[in-house]
Amino acid sequence: MFYREAGDFKTSYADDSQTFPIRFDRLRYYAVMAVAFGVIPFFINDYWANAVFVPFLIYAIAALGLNILTGYCGQVSLGTGGFMAVGAYAVYKLMTAFPDVSILIHVLLAGGITAMVGVLFGLPSLRIKGFYLAVATLAAQFFLVWLFNKVPWFYNYSASGQISAPERTILGQAVTGANTTAPAKYLFCLIILVALAWLARNLTRGTVGRKWMAIRDMDIAAEIIGVNPLTTKLSAFAISSFYIGVAGALFFAVYLGAAEVGEAFGIQKSFLILFMIIIGGLGSIFGSFAGAAFMVLMPVLLKNLLVGQLGWATDLAAHLELMIVGALIVIFLIAEPHGMAQLWRLAKEKLRLWPFPH
Repeated sequence: MFYREAGDFKTSYADDSQTFPIRFDRLRYYAVMAVAFGVIPFFINDYWANAVFVPFLIYAIAALGLNILTGYCGQVSLGTGGFMAVGAYAVYKLMTAFPDVSILIHVLLAGGITAMVGVLFGLPSLRIKGFYLAVATLAAQFFLVWLFNKVPWFYNYSASGQISAPERTILGQAVTGANTTAPAKYLFCLIILVALAWLARNLTRGTVGRKWMAIRDMDIAAEIIGVNPLTTKLSAFAISSFYIGVAGALFFAVYLGAAEVGEAFGIQKSFLILFMIIIGGLGSIFGSFAGAAFMVLMPVLLKNLLVGQLGWATDLAAHLELMIVGALIVIFLIAEPHGMAQLWRLAKEKLRLWPFPH
């Protein structure tokens, strides 16, 4: 059988604690990386970049960030759209104020600015939790959208109130602006996603991640055994907001090119990313990717099938999409709270025991 642990022995602690201790998992990871970097850039076109790959990569970064906060640390947040707006407006101000600095540095700095804002709005988590924390982060969402709408400095006193990304290049290749090619956008987002996913994987498997999970499972017991709730919760808010800020910066600068805060980063964006981690799986790196892929691919498939093939009205297809997402959330919360990641984990367990699955 192709997926068996038998005979896959470890001879050192380093081998046993590596990211993918099972050899088949490592080979699968290398194969995915080879296809992502060595095949897709040569065949991707504007449609596939704008409809599937670029939004998937950006939403996966945002889902990773929210999963760190909600899935690993147990802090409910409904302010994801607002924090993405912080990243978008931060990168816009940096791009226009420092045109000679690399766009990659601008994106990372935008993530850092969002991390500081996230820590500020994460302070209530030291006193409140659950539903009340969700309401506090929801207030952050509305406040940030209102702020970017009402203060003209953020959009450089534009008459329309809209922000537009100027053209920026890396190694002579435009990654923002009208002259950007599909492979350039795709590779720029892919490199950032791979780096951040590797960082998230190692953070969640180390001391920091274990502290997050201790706070999530039982914060009082965690504090008794020496976990500092102040630094643990605020570090989760900071790192989560950094990821979401980077996603917001890429969403505006690379994907949209121009944005208006109320339309691009409204409350629906917060719910969209929350749905991704619920369907994909809370507390799972793979679940962030699975949820992002599902929520990006499903509208494309429904549009092509229902609108393109069957001739349905666009608004009817959009309503059906909402019904499907709602039904799936209810089903996953009842039948499998850990989402698609758990289904994949169970499938692997059965393959390991084949032909005697339990």
